[in-house]
Amino acid sequence: MSGLAAVIAGKHGPGVHHWHSGLEVADVRHSVEHAGWTFGYVDGVALEKKREVLRAIGDALSFPDHYGANFDALRDCLRDVAEPTVLLWEGWGSLARAEPEVFEKVCRVLGNRDGGPPFEVLLRGPGPETGLESLD
Repeated sequence: MSGLAAVIAGKHGPGVHHWHSGLEVADVRHSVEHAGWTFGYVDGVALEKKREVLRAIGDALSFPDHYGANFDALRDCLRDVAEPTVLLWEGWGSLARAEPEVFEKVCRVLGNRDGGPPFEVLLRGPGPETGLESLD
């Protein structure tokens, strides 16, 4: 069972993980949604600033218009995510190289939701060493 399949099946705890799959985004979306989970996608290759990444995450997860694209707003909106969700963040390395402290904080906020349905973040693509677990 692949790492993503294990998360979706409840055999592996959700969180923030590296994922090295070569599946097309549409195929990942199909698999996730077929399992009854919500899917969000961030193309972060050109995103090197906190606000850009937080805005992209908000767009990917369809946060409300009043979402302020800051850490408090991210934390608040994540509490309102009502369905099991997979967020695929490609190009995460751009922010991790440009603003490593911000990247670490984004990962902490995404990975430490208080309760609610499972929430999985898949970091795909090259980047610096993070110490985060891989699903591969």
